[in-house]
Amino acid sequence: MTAAPGAQQFAAVDVIRTKRDRGELSDAQIDWVVDAYTRGAVAEEQMSALAMAVLLNGMTRRETSRWTAAMIDSGSRLDFTDLPRPSVDKHSTGGVGDKTTLPLAPLVAACGAAVPQLSGRGLGHTGGTLDKLEAVPGWRAALTLEEIRRQLLDVGAVICAATGDLAPADRKLYALRDVTATVEAVPLIASSIMSKKIAEGTSALVLDVKTGSGAFMTELAQSQELARAMVDLGTDAGVRTVALITDMSTPLGCTAGNALEVRESVEVLAGGGPADLVELTLVLAREMLAAVGLDAVDPADALADGRAMDAWRAMIAAQGGDPDAALPTARDTHVVLAPADGVLAEVDAMAVGVAAWRLGAGRSRREEAVQAGAGVELHAVRGDAVRAGQPLLTLHTDTPDRFAWALQALEGGIAVVPAGQAPTPPPLVHGRVTA
Repeated sequence: MTAAPGAQQFAAVDVIRTKRDRGELSDAQIDWVVDAYTRGAVAEEQMSALAMAVLLNGMTRRETSRWTAAMIDSGSRLDFTDLPRPSVDKHSTGGVGDKTTLPLAPLVAACGAAVPQLSGRGLGHTGGTLDKLEAVPGWRAALTLEEIRRQLLDVGAVICAATGDLAPADRKLYALRDVTATVEAVPLIASSIMSKKIAEGTSALVLDVKTGSGAFMTELAQSQELARAMVDLGTDAGVRTVALITDMSTPLGCTAGNALEVRESVEVLAGGGPADLVELTLVLAREMLAAVGLDAVDPADALADGRAMDAWRAMIAAQGGDPDAALPTARDTHVVLAPADGVLAEVDAMAVGVAAWRLGAGRSRREEAVQAGAGVELHAVRGDAVRAGQPLLTLHTDTPDRFAWALQALEGGIAVVPAGQAPTPPPLVHGRVTA
């Protein structure tokens, strides 16, 4: 394969050596290596070596910004500047019970913005937005660009799968990082997320960067580093970007699982739902509206008066779903009881996420199917007073032989302590990062 006419040529080994020796890659080197790797002219083992050098030695802001731009340029870029509404998107780094996209997109649309939410599927203990919505009978994730545009005009919100020509370099590099122990490289994480989000063409972006046991970044300092890197990338690309660092030491809301989370999201849109989920939904909605100059609108009003629910129903129906259809339920359940009187001091997010995955709500390989009704339902949350024998959790699955495996995941992740001995829970929002 040959490079584009006029493109500067490099030897892959020289690019690798530069980063191995803690040097800075030039713009031309970055443009060449990303393009050549996408075309297959740089071998997998060579890009593996470069990714490891980036993991060990890092990248400057300029390098990371240029790397992100090169990945965007590997494919097409959407453009929604002609819409009559300002466009804004939200991205979460993922967690357990993190269902905020579902109520958030129609809520922000009901307040006057356009929300082109291109989402993904779950892998491991973190759930995927598309998997959740596919629990709604008839709903479809795959839309054409024309369908996306029409829905944004008619409804104001769309949640769908990313089109295949957005940042194809990232798709190839992501798969490589997954098998070469280089997933944790912050410049590569940030550029992976932001290349797709910037290519979506939104004018503003709010990032929800999780921290805690159920998050990709478990330590606050790591989450802060990632948030700063992504905000810088968005700013450098001309996208108004802000990040919130939010807690993922315990599940968000009271459910982890596909249909279970859809049901809980509808409860929020109906004016109910768990307090933490409602709070985070409103916090993110206010950030999104402020980013596009609609901060005079209070999203709480749109929840209270039914406008958000109307937008949800229209969004689901536009993608072939039946908003009135009964959601799937698992065939079998198992109830976990409180072992003693006291206070529920810990419900560990990772433990619950792994349990939900083992029950069938998640997948270990991308090609696996998920059970729509599987997951974990919480009957008490951290800080609640409980009595011995009362239900704490209900496990849901179509395959009851999974219960023992899920219960193993929960061992040590649920703690009831005497009243007065429970630690103070962390805040829901740890911080805010701006340009």
